[in-house]
Amino acid sequence: MSAPDSVAELPVAAPVSGLLIDQLAACALSLPDQPAYTFMDYQLDAAGTAQTLTWAQVHHRAAALAARLGELIEPGDRVAVMAPSGVDYIVAMFAAWYAGAIAVPLFTPDLPGHRERLRGTYADCRPACVLTVVSAEDGVREFVTEPIPVLAVDAIRDAAGQDWTPAPAGPDTIAYLQYTSGSTRTPAGLEITHGNLTANVKQLRAGLTGGRVRPTAVNWLPLFHDMGLLAILAFPLLQGGESVLLDPVAFLMRPSRWLRLLSGRPDVYTCAPNFAYEYCLRRVDPADVAGLDLSGVFLWLNGAEPVRADTVRRFAETYSSVGMAPEAMCAAYGLAEATVFVAADRIDRAPKITRFDRRGLASGTALAVESADGEATVLVSCGLPVGQRIMIVDPDTSEQLPDGRVGEIRVCGPNVARRYWQQPERTAEVFVAGWLRTGDLGLIHDGELYVTGRLKDLLIVAGRNHYPQDVEQVVATETGVGLAAAFAVPVDGDERVVVVVERSRSVDPEQWQPERLTPAIRRAVWQHHELALHELVLTEPGLIPRTSSGKISRSACRQRYLDGGFGGKPEATR
Repeated sequence: MSAPDSVAELPVAAPVSGLLIDQLAACALSLPDQPAYTFMDYQLDAAGTAQTLTWAQVHHRAAALAARLGELIEPGDRVAVMAPSGVDYIVAMFAAWYAGAIAVPLFTPDLPGHRERLRGTYADCRPACVLTVVSAEDGVREFVTEPIPVLAVDAIRDAAGQDWTPAPAGPDTIAYLQYTSGSTRTPAGLEITHGNLTANVKQLRAGLTGGRVRPTAVNWLPLFHDMGLLAILAFPLLQGGESVLLDPVAFLMRPSRWLRLLSGRPDVYTCAPNFAYEYCLRRVDPADVAGLDLSGVFLWLNGAEPVRADTVRRFAETYSSVGMAPEAMCAAYGLAEATVFVAADRIDRAPKITRFDRRGLASGTALAVESADGEATVLVSCGLPVGQRIMIVDPDTSEQLPDGRVGEIRVCGPNVARRYWQQPERTAEVFVAGWLRTGDLGLIHDGELYVTGRLKDLLIVAGRNHYPQDVEQVVATETGVGLAAAFAVPVDGDERVVVVVERSRSVDPEQWQPERLTPAIRRAVWQHHELALHELVLTEPGLIPRTSSGKISRSACRQRYLDGGFGGKPEATR
């Protein structure tokens, strides 16, 4: 397979030389007293308390813990990290790598709504040891029923012996198992090698830093999530820049904390899914941003889910008064199977937004239009791949499609994982002839990548394709702040569309009027998509399933609907 002409000349990253993990000791020598990782703790003080480790401290603590691990495990064993976000989580990951183990970034058993997923991933990786922290130790020990060691990272502070050396690692050595979020199918562990990780971090630097030396990261993403792991832990290690992090819950409780940590810093970057930018627009009081200075933020990476043009525009307009540069917002595309990062828009221009004829997209052809009415689907460019190759293919035949045609996105590069952990059939299905079958739909237009949706989420009704996120956007606009999930169910041999709408907690229950909303939503969906809904379900907050990273899980929502989880069994489907 070869890449399409518009991207064929993009260079593939050179073979990895010098692994990322080697940088920790190097930073400890060259930048021993420089801040490395700072965790802002908001549990005891609403203003936040900073917990900072220097590069020397990170290295010495990781070495001490690795020396202890070396007494308990063998190289290649899995070491599960089950701890809350913080500097101890980062130390645990580095220690596992120093010990020659395969790290498994997980979360504590008390994460609401995800205990069963944790059971599944834990059973799949079969760790030889679990790393946690003192505050979570009791809950973790209760969860871990096997007779394996459970170590509290923050209880091990002694320096490693002088004769201790890190276990050797090569490009093909597995660094960690990245478990997919489970938004479309059963979670599975991806074998991310040290070579994959190093390559992807270098690709990020080449595409998104503009040559800046030691930029600062500020992020709230979970460390067990692929984007969080790379942005918070891995990328700062490459050049020795500081990484400032806060717990995801602290962000959700008060999103202005994220903005305040970004304020006033030079050469700072951050990343988040689109919902986080939308969340700030809805939940941040203008008074909370008074006096902020966001002029030093050179990159607001927007990825991990569909990037909304309206969100991009409104966020830039809202925060331009406090220094946000419009070109700093950058749409990106990636997935766990490619470590995380694949492509991104340029950072020297405002996001490129293109309107495509909706009927054309439904038939698989992209036709750019000037019209701003409801007949257009508005997409944000994800730019070009960096150090990788992409192509668009017919998902049924794998035939390469020309520019302007919608098909499955395929990726090839040194950052692409080689296989799933102990799942040869799934590996053979996804990794084919050196190319990654992403399961995502997209197109190349004017030489740039536009992502249109997930292949498995596509709604095919009466021979026409509809993207669920487009339907959900219409519903969200009609309800004001409602969260929606659209999916298809079989009815009398045909595919019919169901939409579940969840009331926002910010909406007074007395203002949530199904008798008014139901006909309005049905009418809006028909007007915009000529799509008749089989059923519309209005439900209370917290009932639409989400992945561990906060994205809507349409497959889980569909199953809950079929199981009668939204109140009463649905009409018989067959």
